[in-house]
This record gives sequence, structure tokens and C-alpha cells, in this order.
Amino acid sequence: MDPKQRIQEIVDSNRIVLFMKGTPQFPQCGFSSRTSEALKACECEYATVNVLADPEIREHLPAYSQWPTFPQVFIDGELVGGCDIVMDLFRSGELRELIANAVQN
Repeated sequence: MDPKQRIQEIVDSNRIVLFMKGTPQFPQCGFSSRTSEALKACECEYATVNVLADPEIREHLPAYSQWPTFPQVFIDGELVGGCDIVMDLFRSGELRELIANAVQN
């Protein structure tokens, strides 16, 4: 399957997905760790993709999302952003609202 099609399938089949370096249990960068912790603090279920273990996704995700860095969070098929944006949304309470709306739909 084409890498962009795989990415689309992952995004479409998960309400919340985090493309990160490493895993929530063993993050491989601080930005991925902080983003994962923010999602955990929102007490939501989310899928993760370790871009270090999947070079095709790592290569093609920036073009797919028009976002050059990792991690990347998608909620209901839409790119929310990377670590800085997710952390700002978390601190303001907006991340919980986005997640609550996604879970209700």
C-alpha cells in the first residue's frame, strides 16, 4: 500500500492518533514524551505510530500533513499540531474539549 494511503487509513480509523518518535512507554524524544503525557492526562484512548519504526511513514507524513516535525497529533482526521500547540491547548483546557468532542461524535 502507498505510504500516504496508509497514513490516511491510520488517521481515518482512529479518533485520536499520535505520530511520535518511540512509544508512550519509551519515548525517543522530549517533544514526543510531553505530547504523549498531555494526551494521557486528558484520560483518553489514542493510537500511536512510532515513526522511528516505520521509515515510510516518517518520510511521507510531513508532506501528507504539511507539518515538518514530529510529533503530530490528529483528532477526528484533522491535524492539531505538534508538541508546542498541543501543550498550549492542554494548558488552556482546549485539548480536553477537542478530545471530548471527538469522543462524543
